[in-house]
Amino acid sequence: MLKTLTRDGDDAVLVIDHTILEQINADVNTTFDITTNGKSLILTPVTDAERLSAVRDSVERIGKRYAKTFEELSK
Repeated sequence: MLKTLTRDGDDAVLVIDHTILEQINADVNTTFDITTNGKSLILTPVTDAERLSAVRDSVERIGKRYAKTFEELSK
């Protein structure tokens, strides 16, 4: 399937057909992680499990980085 980009103001938009979204269990409300290998765009739907893992990792990093601050605030 060949597609062309559509202009939307200063942005370029790629319309993804509904059948392709169904194949990857995505819809218009799905968040995508967009990466590139230098030649191609790679769109990966972000699942709830991945989000939960990312949030847990962030909370852990923040907790370690600001442990002393949190201790002071809790007094």
